[in-house]
Amino acid sequence: MLEVPGQPALSNFRIAKLTRALKRLDDRVSALAANYVYLIDQTGELSRDERSRLDALLLSGEKPTRAARGSRSLLVVPRPGTISPWSSKATDIAKACDIASVARIERGISYALKFSTRIDDGELLALAPALFDRMTEAVFTDSGQAACLFESHAATPVAHIALQANGREALVTANSELGLALSDGEIDYLCDNYAELGRDPTDAELMMFAQANSEHCRHKIFNASWIIDGERQDQRLFGMIKSTTEQTPDGVISAYSDNAAVIEGWDGARLMPEPGSREFNYVDEAIHILMKVETHNHPTAISPFPGAATGSGGEIRDEGATGLGAKPKAGLSGFTVSHLRIPGYAQPWEDDFPHPDRMATPLEIMTDGPIGGAAFNNEFGRPNLAGYFRTFESRVPGLPDNEIRGYHKPIMIAGGVGNVRAEHANKIDVPVGAKIVVIGGPAMLIGLGGGAASSLASGTSSEDLDFASVQRGNPEIERRAQEVIDRCWAMGTDNPILLIHDVGAGGLSNAVPEAVDHSKHGAEIELREVDNAEPGMTPMGIWCNEAQERYVLLVAENRIAEFTALCERERCPASLIGTLTDDGNLLVNDRGFDNRVVDMPMQMLLGNPPKMERDVRRERLPDDELDLDGIELAEAALRVLRFPAVADKSFLIHIGDRTVGGLTARDQMIGPWQVPVSDVAITASSFNSKTGEAMAMGERTPLATTNAPASGRMAVAESITNIAAAPIENLSKVRLSANWMAAAGHPGEDANLFDTVQAVGDQLCREIGVAIPVGKDSMSMRTRWEDDAGEHQVVAPVSLIVSAFAPVSDIANHLTPQLRSTNEASYLLLFDLGKGANRMGGSCLLQSYQRTGGRTPDLDDAQLLKKFFAAIQELNARGMLLAYHDRSDGGLLATIAEMMFASRLGVTLSLGGSQTDLVRQLFSEELGAVVQVEKNKLTQVQMVLDRHEIEATAIGRVEDSGQLVVRSDEETVLQLERTAMQREWSEMGYRIQAQRDNPTTAKQEFDRILDRNDPGLSAQLTFDPSDKMLRTSPGDARPRVAILREQGVNSQYEMAAAFMRAGFAAVDVHMSDLLSGRDSLDNYQGIVACGGFSFGDVLGAGGGWAKSILYHGRTRDQFAAFFDRQDTFALGVCNGCQMMSHLKELIPGAGHWPQFLRNTSEQFEARLSMVEVLESPSLFLAGMAGSRMPIATSHGEGRVEFSDDTARYTSSYTIALRYIDNYGDVADQYPANPNGSTDGICGLSNEDGRVTIMMPHPERVAMTRQNSWHPDDWGEEGPWMRIFRNARRAFD
Repeated sequence: MLEVPGQPALSNFRIAKLTRALKRLDDRVSALAANYVYLIDQTGELSRDERSRLDALLLSGEKPTRAARGSRSLLVVPRPGTISPWSSKATDIAKACDIASVARIERGISYALKFSTRIDDGELLALAPALFDRMTEAVFTDSGQAACLFESHAATPVAHIALQANGREALVTANSELGLALSDGEIDYLCDNYAELGRDPTDAELMMFAQANSEHCRHKIFNASWIIDGERQDQRLFGMIKSTTEQTPDGVISAYSDNAAVIEGWDGARLMPEPGSREFNYVDEAIHILMKVETHNHPTAISPFPGAATGSGGEIRDEGATGLGAKPKAGLSGFTVSHLRIPGYAQPWEDDFPHPDRMATPLEIMTDGPIGGAAFNNEFGRPNLAGYFRTFESRVPGLPDNEIRGYHKPIMIAGGVGNVRAEHANKIDVPVGAKIVVIGGPAMLIGLGGGAASSLASGTSSEDLDFASVQRGNPEIERRAQEVIDRCWAMGTDNPILLIHDVGAGGLSNAVPEAVDHSKHGAEIELREVDNAEPGMTPMGIWCNEAQERYVLLVAENRIAEFTALCERERCPASLIGTLTDDGNLLVNDRGFDNRVVDMPMQMLLGNPPKMERDVRRERLPDDELDLDGIELAEAALRVLRFPAVADKSFLIHIGDRTVGGLTARDQMIGPWQVPVSDVAITASSFNSKTGEAMAMGERTPLATTNAPASGRMAVAESITNIAAAPIENLSKVRLSANWMAAAGHPGEDANLFDTVQAVGDQLCREIGVAIPVGKDSMSMRTRWEDDAGEHQVVAPVSLIVSAFAPVSDIANHLTPQLRSTNEASYLLLFDLGKGANRMGGSCLLQSYQRTGGRTPDLDDAQLLKKFFAAIQELNARGMLLAYHDRSDGGLLATIAEMMFASRLGVTLSLGGSQTDLVRQLFSEELGAVVQVEKNKLTQVQMVLDRHEIEATAIGRVEDSGQLVVRSDEETVLQLERTAMQREWSEMGYRIQAQRDNPTTAKQEFDRILDRNDPGLSAQLTFDPSDKMLRTSPGDARPRVAILREQGVNSQYEMAAAFMRAGFAAVDVHMSDLLSGRDSLDNYQGIVACGGFSFGDVLGAGGGWAKSILYHGRTRDQFAAFFDRQDTFALGVCNGCQMMSHLKELIPGAGHWPQFLRNTSEQFEARLSMVEVLESPSLFLAGMAGSRMPIATSHGEGRVEFSDDTARYTSSYTIALRYIDNYGDVADQYPANPNGSTDGICGLSNEDGRVTIMMPHPERVAMTRQNSWHPDDWGEEGPWMRIFRNARRAFD
């Protein structure tokens, strides 16, 4: 093993933060340093040239650092037996750079700790838990110990359970030791079946059976029969939910029969590269919509970052594996946790209930979990456009002192929308003889038994099993697999995929049987053909591990060579592991030991396990009177605005790319000040489409503590009041995903679950004609543990999280909460679906005062919801509404406040009644919405409302004051400045951001709210964006542009669409095409290096991609020759910008270019940023100098750093773009300068203007509808389309 000392691993502020944390554990800690250490497994000695290349790759010109004298070191490395995602990508880069002697590269961090006194090894190791994640990492005191990372262990044979010798007790023991979570009935079932087979089971068979039949996979409670209060029920939960689709089946193509539901979409022109020529073209076809929402609660509770990351990754795979292969498009996410208890920010609703050490705290979950989910989406290339966040704890009257309602076991939601071709929407029967192929990453010893572990209440399994059951993610390799899937479905009816199934819970032991069982066949598998990173892993481990980013596919034998070639082009590992048979038996051979790991009839595995019966009783908690005494309006308003369910969610949103893919039409951020208050997310069907898809969420879980059915109805209704902001033909076009969570087995909770499912599935959704074609359940929402004070329980109430999806008829004609300034008076109308009941039970107000009691809000009249939806749709279609926002958490006050924040206008509300009446009116969370209407349209609006038999009440008017004024009986009872309200609303997010990211940049963003004069985003153009400059006809020759990508690049489609619109022929060119000789840059007039995460951005963003060019003779010569030609151009955007900056030695006139380093915030930044176009040689920006306008920013490493001052000054005339603030000045503060670049620099040209690089994304905002905000007078094309037309004009 070669050890190479590396660069500093942590910034100064992170070192300071970690040092403080260590000092709290041991006050003798005096100093800390952290440096990377690179560990290399070699196949032979490195040559001098190879070592030079390796050092250049690893160190990127930086000098290595070593620990100070007198320090004690701890080395943190990836967990032995695994290959880190970083390693797989770094090793790929080394191989691409022809460093043949490198077998594998791993990276660790060496922490050097100095102490004020001598310490022993035990005291040193006691600090280790603060430095590493025991789920994904290991810690050593000596770097030599890290050699175990590369140890290759001998294969071991399968283990057998001595059932024949020891009887049933052998299975009972195995159940406990392996964490199988088998019921007594299932143990008996296995005893009987193995007796019939006349042999002992293998451990692999038992683990496979446990995963395949876990609650997580088989949904036993939802398929159970029920007895409630001694009365047998004639319905099952799953049946009631499925009945909604039976009631309203129109437009539902696939429901509960696949990884995701499929509903009818729109006809449109869909962009894809042609299978042979690889040229991008539009194909007119039906673009159907798929929808899926998953949970990943248990893994997120144990280790938040990988738990949430693999939750998002698993849901993405569900979408890609729908039908015969589909394409994920946009995501949503959500989190529910117990109260945060942010240090230094204690809140009155928080008390001191304990928390188990084995689980992450709510603050840790909300610090790391959202980053994990966002990071996976970002790297895969899927925008996250919707979500929710709630904290909840309650000491409900009638519970024991040691029990509360809350979410120590969190809810982690990952969902999304995608598209699938009509001919691929449903799975098909597959003939015997088809080959079983696994694509994606290798088997690793991670995630073992995750399906079973997720089926257990937290605290009822061993801590080691908890950690062993959680996976970790590698989004870049999942992207590679998705590219293979995309190449296959693009073949249409010639798609080589006969069946596809994602690998999730249970690993191959679940995915392969389910794929085989679809056509009721058997299979013969060779275990040693499974791609395996750890040869010494047991056969049970190889078969059952949950290593992520894998898919099982069935491919016809005569298509295998073709399919393998597709995988090789995308550098996606693929293993042919078996064949479908006609004997109905699953046989897994191990040729290494000439034995059988699995030999089980499929019927035994999946056919007839014991069915469940739930015999439960309803539990009535004592009634608790509502107490609103002593609640003062101003304090109540500020307290509710601070409450996490209401407060600003920006800290959860800017970390996620919202523009990747180029099909986002409505994200979370609203208005010129980009405030995250959108009700709905909208995507376009395709780049030239006016139609699209909408998604929105609804959840009201606190209500379930006292009225679970009401909480379910309110969740459904809230999702509908949210999605109503999008133009949808009628309510029946809305379909729901229902994610059900409960603490099954806890007194009263099973009955609450049944009653809620009945209220939603059997009643409400059938009545309003809304189908629920997809969903998920998690039945272990209880945390139980013991400490010195005794036993504690935190039990989640029945929790229904609803996600609504619908086809959108006009993506540009949606409503937002942004109030509009008008020439004449405008008024606010309240649609109160609670009909004045103003029930307060479960409200954020009561929670913020730690009060319980009172009746909960509810949907009393389902028909009223239908009328409301129809009325809003007509009012929107007729252009009568200026703004729209639903009423939910925080009540009317929060609704109005958020509308003010989005517009920076003021509102005067005219209410009436007593102090208690005002509290109810302002803070009740009954269903409803507020709309803004101009005075001259009030009569027309009333006519529409009368026709739909629904009422809306005028409650106030919009002002220019920047204040919220509430008047009652002509008296002002509340007056608050918008600035003060918004600071309260945003402080929770700022506090989390300050301890998660760079505290300096977090403070700069928080303080920006204080600027009352901030004009917001604007556009000042020096050209006419409607001038298409060059008229082309279909017969004209089109210059060819290579849409260049490396593994991990994810922005090629939007780039191709922009160049095609400007008149180019865009061709999909993978770096493997150039390396293999399949294609050459000689065939192109232009090259565009696209955005994304090439090689996962390891070894420096874009650096690995560039070095694979510089250190490979064929590609280096090709690129040098291309740049030397005078008839070419090149554009590098984001990751492509970073890559091209490393190629400056090949680009004439680019020697002064800077490098692009980690953002100052040390966070991925996704924003709509103001930039100024400067005078420069760039042919792309010709005629645009002096223009100031917004552009999409999405990167983690965009900070410009020049080699020296001379390079900075030399580059002055080639600087093409710079970030500016909303006043038009050079941006030197975050977030106007999102990455901390000197002088706001974000784009440069070479000296002759043919090559331009820029960090922001013009291709993602080339069309007006792609912009999160834009001036009302922009046409179909936005101003950034000009750079592509400039490029085309250069070839005129």
